[in-house]
Amino acid sequence: MMEMRSLEAALLVLILGHLVSALEVPLDLLPGLAQPPTITHQSPKDYIVDPRENIIIHCEAKGKPHPSFSWTRNGTHFDIEQDESVTMRPHSGTLVVDISRARPEHYEGVFQCTARNKHGSAVSNNIVVRQSKSPLWSKEKNKPIVVQEGVSLVLPCRPPAGLPPPIIFWMDNNFQKLPQGKRVSQSLNGDLYFSNIRREDSRNDYICYARFTHTQTIQQKQPITVKVLNLDAINETLAEYYNDTELLNEAPVDDRKPTFLIPSGHSSYKMVLRGHVLEMECIAEGLPTPEVSWTKVSRDLPSRRTSFLHFNKTLRIVNVSESDEGDYSCTAKNQLGSAHHIITVEVKAAPYWISGPPKNLVLAPGENGALTCRASGTPKPSIIWSMNGDRIENLPTDISRKVEDDTIIFTDVQVGSSAVYQCNISNPYGYLLSNAFVNVLHESPRVLTPANKIYQVIENRPALMDCSSFGSPIPKIEWFKDSRASTLNGDPYILHDNGTLEIQVAQSQHKGKYTCIARNSLGASENHVYLHIKEPTRILKQPVDTVVQRGRSVTFECTIKHDKDLLPTLIWLKDDEELPDDERFIVESNSLSTSDVSEREWLRDHGELPNDDRFIVEFNSLYITDVSERDAGVYTCYVNTTLDQDSVTAELTVVETTPAPAVIHGRPDPPTDLELTDQKKRSIQLTWIPGEEHNSPIQEFVIQYEDSLHHQGHWHDIARVPGTKTTAHLKLSPYVHYTFRVLARNAVGLSEPSSTSRMYKTEPAAPDQNPKNVRGSGNKHNNLVITWEPLSGLQSNGPGLYYKVSWRQKRPGSDWITATTNNSMYTVSEIPTFSPFEIKVQAVNNHGDGPDPAVAIGYSGEDLPAAAPANVQAVVLNSTLARVRWDPVPPHLIRGQIQGYKVHYSRTHSLHKHNPHHTEKRMLTFSGNHSQGLLPGLHPFSHYSFYVSVFNKKGEGPKSEKQEFKTPEGEPGPPASLSVTNPSLDSLTLEWSPPHEHNGHITGYNLKYQPVNNSNELGPEEELALASNETSVTLQNLKYSPRYKFYLNARTSVGAGPAISQEAVVKQDEAVTSRQVDIATQGWFIGLMCAIALLILILLIICFIQRNKGGKYPVKEKEDAHTDPEFQPMKDDDCTFVEYSDNEDHKLVKESRTPSNGTVKRDDSDDSLVDYGEGGDGQFNEDGSFIGQYSGKSSSRDNAEGPESSGAPSPINAMNSLNSFV
Repeated sequence: MMEMRSLEAALLVLILGHLVSALEVPLDLLPGLAQPPTITHQSPKDYIVDPRENIIIHCEAKGKPHPSFSWTRNGTHFDIEQDESVTMRPHSGTLVVDISRARPEHYEGVFQCTARNKHGSAVSNNIVVRQSKSPLWSKEKNKPIVVQEGVSLVLPCRPPAGLPPPIIFWMDNNFQKLPQGKRVSQSLNGDLYFSNIRREDSRNDYICYARFTHTQTIQQKQPITVKVLNLDAINETLAEYYNDTELLNEAPVDDRKPTFLIPSGHSSYKMVLRGHVLEMECIAEGLPTPEVSWTKVSRDLPSRRTSFLHFNKTLRIVNVSESDEGDYSCTAKNQLGSAHHIITVEVKAAPYWISGPPKNLVLAPGENGALTCRASGTPKPSIIWSMNGDRIENLPTDISRKVEDDTIIFTDVQVGSSAVYQCNISNPYGYLLSNAFVNVLHESPRVLTPANKIYQVIENRPALMDCSSFGSPIPKIEWFKDSRASTLNGDPYILHDNGTLEIQVAQSQHKGKYTCIARNSLGASENHVYLHIKEPTRILKQPVDTVVQRGRSVTFECTIKHDKDLLPTLIWLKDDEELPDDERFIVESNSLSTSDVSEREWLRDHGELPNDDRFIVEFNSLYITDVSERDAGVYTCYVNTTLDQDSVTAELTVVETTPAPAVIHGRPDPPTDLELTDQKKRSIQLTWIPGEEHNSPIQEFVIQYEDSLHHQGHWHDIARVPGTKTTAHLKLSPYVHYTFRVLARNAVGLSEPSSTSRMYKTEPAAPDQNPKNVRGSGNKHNNLVITWEPLSGLQSNGPGLYYKVSWRQKRPGSDWITATTNNSMYTVSEIPTFSPFEIKVQAVNNHGDGPDPAVAIGYSGEDLPAAAPANVQAVVLNSTLARVRWDPVPPHLIRGQIQGYKVHYSRTHSLHKHNPHHTEKRMLTFSGNHSQGLLPGLHPFSHYSFYVSVFNKKGEGPKSEKQEFKTPEGEPGPPASLSVTNPSLDSLTLEWSPPHEHNGHITGYNLKYQPVNNSNELGPEEELALASNETSVTLQNLKYSPRYKFYLNARTSVGAGPAISQEAVVKQDEAVTSRQVDIATQGWFIGLMCAIALLILILLIICFIQRNKGGKYPVKEKEDAHTDPEFQPMKDDDCTFVEYSDNEDHKLVKESRTPSNGTVKRDDSDDSLVDYGEGGDGQFNEDGSFIGQYSGKSSSRDNAEGPESSGAPSPINAMNSLNSFV
């Protein structure tokens, strides 16, 4: 028994090893090959449809021959031909239900699609189709709520249950969001919580709204009225609110420590599914307002996946994993105390793939293979295998097929045994269904790499030549060079499993013609490629650091060499940016000619001028004239070709010009007498004698070295010391042949280099450091390219430098995999797409290993997103703005670092019949992981279509289903024109054109007009409402002014748009106009007005005199003097009628009096003396006489000094009396 198990285990290992190299059928390159069906697109498992639109259930598949399609509904065959409302798209399995012929709810259920051809059958997921619902709010009458200031309050929302659930928000009557904060916030179920309520919270329009995304509808709850009073105000208004209000908490409210409104108790439990979003909330009441904080017991919160919402009252964790299980504590705290609550979170998991779904197998007759369906879940899921849609246990036994739990093992497969296998993994929380075919093919090899392809590489760089092939059995790849004397296998050649031939360090002897041959038992196929070795691009003479005086000129030189077949591009940069756009910067370039004797000698002396026609040497100079302080900086000479690049830098320092002309400043002379002392393995002391300063003190010395072992002819800075020192202690590196020189710098510039020191050689050692900038990223979806900055010869510390590259997938239990290379790049192939890896690179030479390297994180290559956003919908906010929402694409389907979402939308046509056709395509990008965005600047009353796609660094994923929406009517634009025609003496005609932008149905026009006088002042405004079909109107009786201003605007059902204005002049009768002007300027008219004014003044003076002569009189005499009721005398002393006149005359007098505001006031009683100034303000003297003002009713009564006033009569009252007399 043990031997049998060992044999089975060995067989499984052998088969799984073969599975790694199983082939996919490249249908795009080899379209004639047979292939079982593969489902390429299907509707989501939970498919919610809009009842107003046709139901479209997607099912697309590929295969050779093209598959046919069938459907089941609720587990039974769905006969499409018998249902006239359902059609299937041609060459597709997609169903379209025409809801104009049927009710949408009749097609709710579970649908499954089967795609089949003669090689097998593939099945889709169970697609549960449900109709979206947006029920109305139940009718209820909300009683006003009266609460005492400081108490807590909860306003319930209780929205109707919809599918999917609605989005809840609170607004007022003006559709403005209610302000929320730490004190007032909305809970996850939509209720509005007040931790403590204030007087300013009183309002009568707390309205809860529910937005149903699928149907694009919003339902509104009845407004809630909240009245916040202090205790005294509550007692005063108790009777008023007793019958129709809810009175809460009549006791006085004091400051109090927090208590939780939700959740209740000291602890609670919450279950969440792996990969879902965990939301927990704690809302507390208290006074002052409590602060809420969150912690996880015994562990830290996952910072990258955690966010705090609703003013810290909601803890949100996205992409939940098993590590998020445990106890979470929320604490509410204010100055008086704190409250705590523990939420225990348990994570369950619907089935999920461990290493991805099973992959298709392409096998040759007689080969072995295996399909693995490895998934996990909580609780542990069960696995059911099917073939062509039928469960395997119900099929006849096949000796070439054996099911081992999550693996099917195939041995000695034969032609005709191709099939599609289904793996169904399920637990109580969900299922995974995957199709994978086994395709048994007998195909001779074919090389897919293009023939005669040319590969160009730089000398001493890696060379990779491809030989992509297909065949069944899997072909074996062999490479030959030129004469095919022997296969290329072994140093310096590396043959990869995918057929690629690598030369790690390409030399000139490796160039030539290469042949790859793909062989299997059915034949062979060959292909030829060519390798060209190019010389590297190098900068021979580099610019040097320069100090220049302001106003002078400076030159930087940059001499390069490059391969004659590579076209270089040379640019100059200043501080890593483009040169300023300034004519003072001049760039010149030319190639080296035979006449450049001095330049050739310099290059030849430094060993940089090759005697080889493969090279071209070019000079490039940067001239800067009239140098200023802003020109100071670092200048870079950068050259690149299609294969490589090189760059050097030089610093420009600008100093002030020397004002004194008598003193000549110059660069210092070079130092002399260099001497090496205190020699050690890693250090040495260098001394020198400074040269002449030339009237400018030496600021610093620059010590440079040449490494004749690694970079002969190249000088590098090793140290800088102040100008007051003549000794430098230099730190050295192992395995370097040092030669030193010293330069002196003053304010003018650098001196010439000193004579070189004697050579000092250090002993080799193990590397002191590892490569820097270790990075990992993929250039293909299934590889990881590890790169780093290689160590220089100086940093190698010894001969035989190479790199030890290690990597492992960042997950528990992964082991390190190590490889060695001499290059600065290593490619790891055949790995999962966009997976994190831990990587490290260690330097090694013949004398040992470098220090332990640091671990960096890299990601394997990205691929285009595999899915489109689901549940794409638009909510129209107003006539020019819409909000687009979608379900974010799951991270594993993005297959890369998400960059954002793109919304492509276009205005297909206007809804107005006069201008229906428009084509305006636009695109908005929403960077980051968003699930919604606003589309501004829309046209009112228009039809729009849009779709959404996700994109990563690789590119844009598939499009979502195209959706449509319509914008409502808006305010129209101004009328296109307004003109005045047919003006006459008192009329004119206005004519206009409808607006260019209707923005809806025009319901009419508003015309306003008003006269304008000679001072450009506007008179009273008149308004006319005109019908929508009118384009002209004639205005009559325009005789109040010679000039009028008109305003005309159109209106829709939404409102009126902007107005167009026009000014017009009405024709006047010249005689009438002249006569009016003449009367106002005639002398007799002016004299008449002056005489009237003088007469009025004389009468006023007489009245004042007569009144002052009177005063006291016996009451009895007054009564005796007026015995005749018909007699109406006028008093001589005050010029007024007596108060006991008859009714008719009394009324006449009263009606003749006009208040100061220009209006006639009607009296309530004709008998009131007060109305005439004789009732309220009069008083009796000591002798019983009555003193009062006999005046008409006027504004002077309101300004009287009071009942104690007894002064002289008012001139205004006298004037009113005179008016009454007249």
